[in-house]
Amino acid sequence: MSNSKQKQATPTQQAYQALAKKHEIKRPVIKNCIRAFLIGGFICVVGQAINIMYYTFFDFTEKTAGNPTVATLIFVSVLLTGFGVYDRIAQFSGAGTAVPVTGFANSIASAAIEHRTEGYVLGVGGNMFKLAGSVIVFGTFAAFIIAIIKTLFMKWGGF
Repeated sequence: MSNSKQKQATPTQQAYQALAKKHEIKRPVIKNCIRAFLIGGFICVVGQAINIMYYTFFDFTEKTAGNPTVATLIFVSVLLTGFGVYDRIAQFSGAGTAVPVTGFANSIASAAIEHRTEGYVLGVGGNMFKLAGSVIVFGTFAAFIIAIIKTLFMKWGGF
């Protein structure tokens, strides 16, 4: 609570706040950061291994192997979300699973699974993009602005 609101609190409210703060569970921030780093790093290592597999064993170059790698990671995360495994991993690692592209796929798949009983259009289609919609809009808008800037610099001989 901010200091100005705390000054306006009654003595009973202040006593309750002190009691609540005394019994509040301390979060293990360092341990959570280490878990997030390790699991997020492991997801990225798996992605790099898939990328290497694509340009080693299939007809991809290092530049073109990125798209099928991302598609594979998205497919695997949606599959694990459907089986309920991804949520257990996310509960253990926290932000480590939310940051890579797999976390974005998990958020869309989770919303779709949760609202499937409401029908395909209003349930799945309407609710799966509530969380992800802002990310898609911001990503599209940012890509548009960056493309304009790059085009202007290329036109003027910058890049």
